[in-house]
Parts: sequence; C-alpha cells; structure tokens
Amino acid sequence: MRPIIEVLISPTGEVSIQTKGYAGADCLQASQWLEEALGVVRSEQRTAEYYQASEAQQQVQQQK
Repeated sequence: MRPIIEVLISPTGEVSIQTKGYAGADCLQASQWLEEALGVVRSEQRTAEYYQASEAQQQVQQQK
C-alpha cells in the first residue's frame, strides 16, 4: 500500500487527519506539517500500523 494522508472536513468545519500505509512513528512525521498548519490538535488515536516497526527499525534490528 502506498502511504497516504487523508483529510476529512465535517459540515461543522472540524478537521480529521488519518494516515494510511505508514509503519511506526513515520505517520507522525508525515502529518506533522499539516497538523501545525491547521492549528490545535484536540485528540489523537493511534492505529495498529503505529505499533508496527518501520522499515528503518527493521533494518537496524536485522543488522544486529
């Protein structure tokens, strides 16, 4: 799956950002610029993908 950032805007103007296809904390880095541009973050939910090791982490573990 190709990584994407999905932005949803409700009829009341509330914005929701969801990252897909990122492993580990890569999703936080990918969406940080957008969160900063939009303003205050009210809540954050981490998906199962967040708890997976990123490719960089996997490579370091394999090299050990």
